[in-house]
Amino acid sequence: MSRPLPKQRLRVWLRMLAAQREIETGLREALRLKFDSTLPRFDVLSALDRYRDGLRMSELSAKLKVSNGNVTGIVERLAGEGLVERVAVDGDRRAMQVRLTPAGAERFAEMATAHEGWIDEQLSAFDSDELEQLIRLLERMGGENA
Repeated sequence: MSRPLPKQRLRVWLRMLAAQREIETGLREALRLKFDSTLPRFDVLSALDRYRDGLRMSELSAKLKVSNGNVTGIVERLAGEGLVERVAVDGDRRAMQVRLTPAGAERFAEMATAHEGWIDEQLSAFDSDELEQLIRLLERMGGENA
């Protein structure tokens, strides 16, 4: 018996949500155990790795789609550990730009390699063709391309 289309769509959304939660839970635990870190910290380091010249705090918040307050606390802790540095923006005394330090870039590279391995393991049930099909289907939904 075929389900009505709205029910199928709801079922797909619920499965996608459950899969995302399962993957995220695994990532959070692995980051905590291997690096004594959190997923939000990883996300900040990842964004700064993509923008090696640095980002203003407001830009970083926008890229991560979180509040300035959330980013500020994470950046303060990362700066205290020597993984990021904050520098004043020329011409704007109130603005701060954040960028990775060499130690931060090295630490993120280690974390990114492990992260890729964890994702590979969690999605290992899919072969290459299935992954390409899934990518194509999800791309039809829109959003950012990876």
